[in-house]
Amino acid sequence: MKIYLLSLCALFFPSLAHAATDVELNSAWVVLASALVFFMQAGFALLESGMSRAKNAVNVMMKNFMDGCAGGIVFWLVGFGLMFGANATGWYGMSHFAPHQGEPWDFTFLLFQMMFAATAATIASGAMAERTRYSAYLIGAVVISGFIYPIFGSWVWSGIYGGQGWLAKMGFIDFAGSTVVHSVGAWCALAGIMVLGPRLGRFASDGTPRVIPGHNLALVTLGGFILWLGWFGFNAGSTLAINASIGLIALNTHLAAACGAVGAMLALRTTSSPVLLSTTVNGSLGGLVGITAGCATMLPGFAMLTGLVAGFVVVFGMRLLDRLRLDDVVGAIPVHGLAGVWGTVAAGLFFTGDLFSWARVSVQLIGAGMAFVWAFPLALALYFILAKTIGLRISTQDEQRGLDYAEHAEIGYPEFNQSLTFDGTELTRRA
Repeated sequence: MKIYLLSLCALFFPSLAHAATDVELNSAWVVLASALVFFMQAGFALLESGMSRAKNAVNVMMKNFMDGCAGGIVFWLVGFGLMFGANATGWYGMSHFAPHQGEPWDFTFLLFQMMFAATAATIASGAMAERTRYSAYLIGAVVISGFIYPIFGSWVWSGIYGGQGWLAKMGFIDFAGSTVVHSVGAWCALAGIMVLGPRLGRFASDGTPRVIPGHNLALVTLGGFILWLGWFGFNAGSTLAINASIGLIALNTHLAAACGAVGAMLALRTTSSPVLLSTTVNGSLGGLVGITAGCATMLPGFAMLTGLVAGFVVVFGMRLLDRLRLDDVVGAIPVHGLAGVWGTVAAGLFFTGDLFSWARVSVQLIGAGMAFVWAFPLALALYFILAKTIGLRISTQDEQRGLDYAEHAEIGYPEFNQSLTFDGTELTRRA
């Protein structure tokens, strides 16, 4: 990889190629990876919007857009310090809040980690779609980005500026965040949908689930491809340096995603269910989530197995939520939560040079369990307080009209919605 970048520099910028140092090349690689992870927000926006109804398309896009904005600011203010500051206790960082001075690498590292914080926050967006008040959602995203996610992350990834998290000391493996990013975000999403309740009409009076299809499967597919692309930056960028491991990490990432889709397809066929596009895309995303913890520490064959099992986990996880009458619009909890737990355990099972070590797996189980114990109760309290104060769920009338109209006075597809029109300054219903 380093030779490739140097060759490009030599071709287009000869003077730069001779002057470039390892630090500069590593910085270039991490900034590129940061851009790929940032592009994942577009993938989430497209996928979540496509799986929602047309009357909520603008609202879903707005939430994903603002996750990166509001979440990024609060992560810079407090989240980065809590997560990566000097961690003498092993529980939270105590320095580098609102960093505006430092070495060049400090800012590169901050940029990369800021993108991860946005990813953790946006997982709740899709699960809670179509019935959540916009202002309340943003408050929740800010708390996740600035507190819930960084504190748990400090237990695993801190030590950059001194000290070490208590889970890291135990030997917990989570290379790029199956648990730190994805499971934490999913447990916050689970709390959110439990406080919200299901969408109108999602379950019959006897509990039988009713399908509420999304409005655009093309957006779902494109979003899936974009997330897949961005995941190469997510996982391979977590090396924080150009080294020989990048190829294996990227290969494992790709193979797990492919096998996740196959696993979802097989799970659907073994239960005589139609092979749905949306579920197949979710299967590939489950494979990506699953391999994120162990992408640097397992061989390709085990990466394929990890992804394949993750596809099954996603399909049966979605059915479990239906049985529990939990309405997750996009399947975020099975994809990011359950597949994240499996991937974390798999990182212990398939660790190269120490396969099937119970001691290692037990540490992985402790870490995965602590993510739930930390994130779920805090998020449950957060959303309960929001529900009892400013309100978390929109009114029945607004839910029927759609959040685009009710929350933003905009319509994503005005030419197809003949019941609403734009009258100069505000949206009004036609008589």
